[in-house]
Amino acid sequence: MLAQQENDDDVDLIALGRRVRHLRKKQGMTLDDLAERLSTAPSQLSLLENGKREPKLSQLQVLAKVLGVRLDDLFGAEPPSKRAALEIELEKTQRGPLYAALGLPTVRISSRLPMDVLESMVALQRELKRRLEEQAATPEEARRANTELREEMKGRNNYYAEIEAEAQRILDAVGHTSGPLSHHIAADIAQHLGYTLRFVPNLPNSTRSVTDQRHQIIYLTQGRSRDWDARSVLLQALGHQVLGHTEPQDYSEFLRQRVYTNYFAAALLMPERTAVEFLARAKNAKALAIEDLRDAFAVSYESAAHRFTNLATEHLGITCHFQKVHESGIIHKAYENDGVSFPADHSGAIEGQTICREWTSRQVFDVEDKFRSFNQYTDTPAGTYWCTARTEAHSSGIYSLSIGVPFAHAKWFRGRDTTSRSVSRCPDDPSCCRMPPAALAEQWEGQAWPAARANTHLLAAMPQGAFPGVDTTEVYQFLQRHSRP
Repeated sequence: MLAQQENDDDVDLIALGRRVRHLRKKQGMTLDDLAERLSTAPSQLSLLENGKREPKLSQLQVLAKVLGVRLDDLFGAEPPSKRAALEIELEKTQRGPLYAALGLPTVRISSRLPMDVLESMVALQRELKRRLEEQAATPEEARRANTELREEMKGRNNYYAEIEAEAQRILDAVGHTSGPLSHHIAADIAQHLGYTLRFVPNLPNSTRSVTDQRHQIIYLTQGRSRDWDARSVLLQALGHQVLGHTEPQDYSEFLRQRVYTNYFAAALLMPERTAVEFLARAKNAKALAIEDLRDAFAVSYESAAHRFTNLATEHLGITCHFQKVHESGIIHKAYENDGVSFPADHSGAIEGQTICREWTSRQVFDVEDKFRSFNQYTDTPAGTYWCTARTEAHSSGIYSLSIGVPFAHAKWFRGRDTTSRSVSRCPDDPSCCRMPPAALAEQWEGQAWPAARANTHLLAAMPQGAFPGVDTTEVYQFLQRHSRP
């Protein structure tokens, strides 16, 4: 261990030097006193205390003896004092490549440097380092964040009791007990939480809502998009305040906050108590259907499908999986706690992968009857699953939304009598659907040259900023205009 410490880099030498200086002063010795007892020059000892000289093991042994400590004490895990910790941190930063790249002058660190100045300088350099090292989330980082969050959701069966409790507390406060949550009740919730609503025609293009936290005003717009429900947008904006969110420090935190506020909005639109009662009755009648949950609470099919995953395992004992798949076959969102095998990359990320052509979420695109849900059994390497799916239009294309359950749970659902059945060997067997049939390949291989549609968003970094994709200057200018008397 000591041999390793002797050969460590400058960072450890800095800590060692500060610890020696602290122990020397604790013994009431001057630099000259200790140098004399070590039979070395004060200048050499000064270099050691400033982390600029690497001592030999024999010298460290004598040093420990003179200072009255064990040799291991010179390499303690914690700095000997708060000031020493700050001095070490400041010295590390000033010797680091980020600080050097800026060409800034270094500050001489000595006992004469006031403590408040030292604290201020360390705080400033922490912020400088954070800003210099802050990187836009790359697609790989975004996929990793998605994977981590999905594992968290799976570990909790996608059920968050604390968010359910917050939502129920608010519903009780405004007296909403049953039925769809109207725009009027949504406005009552905002008022109960101390927020005023204003509809404007000119929200920044990169936003769905803007909250003026200083004046507790939420700005919304009407009729601009078919992609979201105004109630959900409002409730999500309120969710950030109710759940105590602060400005996200990275993409992972941004993503987690978004998932939590979406959950909060769903728990208000489809309250746990009434939604569970509705689903339990349907289960007892062996007539569970996502579209019925959608219609009962006047929400989108996607919202109903997400909400089903929140409640199915916790309250109905049904494991399940969810998919949102683009018409190109690319997975946009996915969740599972039923053992289904989604395709994944080396990091475990599912988003951006291509789903098997034989799965219900792909087959539904070819079904002529888009009014009713499409149901199918699929035999997979992980077992047989029954799935129900629908398609919905979005500004970025057509998406399928599907809920699936293991064969044993299919008995609780309407549509379990479907005769549609397929076999999928994905993701383990590429010959299932990722490779063209042999006869087709033999005829056309080497004779086709498609012009690929470049998905540049897959190569670009995630937008920068605390709220990726949002033009902060535009938001501030918007608030400045609307805050004028």
